[in-house]
Amino acid sequence: MAEFKTKNSGASLSAVLTDTANSLGSEPFTLRQLLELVGEQGLLSFCIILNLPFLIPVSIPGVSTIFGSVIILIGIGLTLNRLPWLPERLMQRQFSGEQLAPILIRGSEITGKLERWIHPRLGMFTDGAVASRVNGLAIVFGGVLLLFPLGLVPFSNTIPGIAVMLLAIGMLQRDGYFIFAGYFFLLATIVYFVVLAWLVIVGGTSLIAMFGGAG
Repeated sequence: MAEFKTKNSGASLSAVLTDTANSLGSEPFTLRQLLELVGEQGLLSFCIILNLPFLIPVSIPGVSTIFGSVIILIGIGLTLNRLPWLPERLMQRQFSGEQLAPILIRGSEITGKLERWIHPRLGMFTDGAVASRVNGLAIVFGGVLLLFPLGLVPFSNTIPGIAVMLLAIGMLQRDGYFIFAGYFFLLATIVYFVVLAWLVIVGGTSLIAMFGGAG
């Protein structure tokens, strides 16, 4: 794999995503290497990168389970205000740089458009230990929703993915508006899953009644 570049801690998120994509190249990489590549930008930037495949659908085997699990562990670390335990079995899993790099470039384009609107505000949602713990728990919850085996259901990964992305950006940039929007999308995910469950129950009941009546 190509030698990793050293990151400037003051670089914008879009620049980090572009540099990371360029450094990945086409060779396989492990999550440990990806974390080292992100470097000084920290765990929230790493969380954002792991979340991008859920927003920009792509067929990378194992992404949902592995990336979702690491997002949950990062959220737990944020909640406890300590470095998260990231098991080597997950961090040494290999993925295709050729598949992830275009996703990072697309993510860079999206975040580049958002950056003009991002700045510190609504500190009550971002500042202090309580806010960090609550927001960390929200990322954990979003990661759990990403693990739901509903990959074939439209938007089942996209909506919680947007929630995690907004929460991570809000925490990274101390922007309470993005935090608030993240909670909105978490709520939207819950409503969406409840509606799906209700449709399944109603559909199953209708089928039982139909075949029961026919018998």
